[in-house]
Amino acid sequence: MTIVSSFPRRIRDLPDVGIVMADGVRLSARIWLPEDAAANPVPAVLEYIPYRKRDGTLPRDELIHPYVAGHGYACVRVDIRGSGDSEGLITDEYTPQELDDAVAVIDWLSKQPWCSGAVGMMGKSWGGFNCLQTAYLRPPALKAVISVCSTSDRFADDIHFKGGCLLGENAGWGTVMLSFSSRPADPALRPDWKEDWLHRLENEPFLAPRWAGHQSRDAYWKHGSICEDWGRITVPILSVGGWADNYLNTVGHIMEKQPGVAQGLMGPWTHQYPHTAVPGPQIGFLQEAIRWWDCWLKGVENGVAQGPRYRAYMLHSEPPDAAPRFRKGHWVEEARWPSPRVTMERLALSPGRIGGEGGALGLRVKTPQHLGLMAGEYFSMGLNAAMPGDQRADDAMSVCFDTEPLATGMDLLGQAVLRLRLSCDRPQAFLVARLCDVAPDGASVRISHGMLNLRHRDSMESPSPVPVGEVIDVTLTLDQMGYRLAPGHRLRLALSTTYWPFLWPSAEAAALTLHGGSIELPYHRGSQGDEWVPPPVAMASAWRHRILREGASARRIETDLVSGRVSLVVEEDSGDAENLDHGLISGDTMREVWTIHPDDPLSAGVEISYEQRLARGEWSVLTRAEVRMTSELDRLIFSARLEAWDGDARVFSREFRDYVKRDHI
Repeated sequence: MTIVSSFPRRIRDLPDVGIVMADGVRLSARIWLPEDAAANPVPAVLEYIPYRKRDGTLPRDELIHPYVAGHGYACVRVDIRGSGDSEGLITDEYTPQELDDAVAVIDWLSKQPWCSGAVGMMGKSWGGFNCLQTAYLRPPALKAVISVCSTSDRFADDIHFKGGCLLGENAGWGTVMLSFSSRPADPALRPDWKEDWLHRLENEPFLAPRWAGHQSRDAYWKHGSICEDWGRITVPILSVGGWADNYLNTVGHIMEKQPGVAQGLMGPWTHQYPHTAVPGPQIGFLQEAIRWWDCWLKGVENGVAQGPRYRAYMLHSEPPDAAPRFRKGHWVEEARWPSPRVTMERLALSPGRIGGEGGALGLRVKTPQHLGLMAGEYFSMGLNAAMPGDQRADDAMSVCFDTEPLATGMDLLGQAVLRLRLSCDRPQAFLVARLCDVAPDGASVRISHGMLNLRHRDSMESPSPVPVGEVIDVTLTLDQMGYRLAPGHRLRLALSTTYWPFLWPSAEAAALTLHGGSIELPYHRGSQGDEWVPPPVAMASAWRHRILREGASARRIETDLVSGRVSLVVEEDSGDAENLDHGLISGDTMREVWTIHPDDPLSAGVEISYEQRLARGEWSVLTRAEVRMTSELDRLIFSARLEAWDGDARVFSREFRDYVKRDHI
């Protein structure tokens, strides 16, 4: 890794530049740009997110934006309205207002005297989403995007639903949003900070029930989903993802569906930028980004336009580890996607076995409610045991099908497709499939997973009850994967009807009967070692800060031997740190407890608390969000409390309580 402090062009840092929207709302931007940009204008690169440029994303911003700016760009980091130091209110994710503001910001940037008129957009997660969504609106000055850890379909591949199943992370993310949005602007930039803060708090939405109420792929989810019209985006897209993240279908889908210029990059990474993400190997992502911008924003003939459609890191067999710092593997390059080197091959399912003659199965699937505790987080961020661990315990509770030990190994790149004939004893049920790499010692590593709410078996837009007792055909497409199984290992398909707390359980425990089936696997052939050697990691200097209090993390599974309830407890304390440039002290603490009884889906419950702290000198504020979710036979129950303190005085308190009808979950 190289830390760079001297760049081809000297830069200046503008910490608070106002961009005023048509309705008078001022958005706050931080801009890094070459000192001579007024005389020699440069393209602008926009990152547009609600995660607070003054404290929230500042540590990563300092690594990225000065580096890119020093290579001849104006890097612009804007707080979305209602967040950080911007005026206005946040009302939901990816709203028409948010996207209209993005279009207005791009237009404003293109007209500044230091801008060449060309604008690019880059972002991760929320920022990656709105890169694609803004490109969908076709603002004239936007010439290219880099979208990291994002989605093309908000119902299929976001943190709310997956396969029509309600994700546990819907409640988790609802808590995060309630907490993140509760913080005030920095008084050093906003003299009206307190009035604005109280206005934010009074209008703060609790979004988890709203999201949970849209239980089919309706107009709410279609808004902001670029898959509604793949041809609408006409600017070049660089789509980036990681196998340790659950936003891992987007890259493959864009490479397959997008008719225009698009390139994909999949690494071993969690939900982070590739120059800092674990597990390694990290890459010189910023050099790759600059090459992308040089090509599409400056017109430099540097070979980017002729690059491969898809680069992917193929993971190799290793023992299970929920917090790996590095994953063995090799890089493959595909000129086209789908690749001619990938062939879909169908293998029949026989009792306990992948392969053979197939035929009647006659197998019953009804798994305990606590299966899934080693699934990991929906989007893991780092090394706190948030990635999938050893799957043996979940495998033991599942119905499994194994190959024979592999004589020569197996390379898989793409999506497996599971086809089953089954019947169900309830009108509502989930089916979860995991593909695992099973070592000779029995250790089991999850390669890929997929899930389907059987009410959505024919349509995500128009779910229908499962016909009880009737044999039906079901197709389940698992997530994208890139994996090389070692000789002597076995490939395992594990099926379950539960996956806690990754999925919120159905109201009643259902039993499936498997009558027959097959799985189609994406065999990749022809790669040996690395077909691409990425540049080494380089970035700008880290932020200037001092640690006032060290953080701590914990993740544990607890069993109450009296009640039989099983809990997953997650604790994350960031500690507290002071920014030595402007003196702001920040920190946060989070605790989640996910509890369920193995025999009772209605025992499912989660309690989450999130505390945010800000201070400087005599000034200090604190907010606390507490959320609880439970369920009954016909409804989901959400409750929340949001409190805020200015120094020692509590200045705000509000209770939320919402009931969401179970229409399809």
